[in-house]
Amino acid sequence: MTEDDRQKQSREALESVARDSETIGSSALARSARRVSDHFAAKDAIGAGEGGKTDPAELWGRRIGRTLSLLGVVALTYWLGVQAKWW
Repeated sequence: MTEDDRQKQSREALESVARDSETIGSSALARSARRVSDHFAAKDAIGAGEGGKTDPAELWGRRIGRTLSLLGVVALTYWLGVQAKWW
């Protein structure tokens, strides 16, 4: 085996361990909660502008819109429960 082959195998082994420990180390609930938090914080808008800049109006617009949509879903769910006489 050459030195390059050994280095390649070592890198692959380290990447495999890192990938497996990431999957095992965090629960599905924690990953989902992090994704929801990132969504409502509009982290997908950061650096999405022209030249990698973030427009503050777009960032806050997404945050406000997503929060209002969540409130709308909660209100509609409550209304459905009242109409269906669940509570």
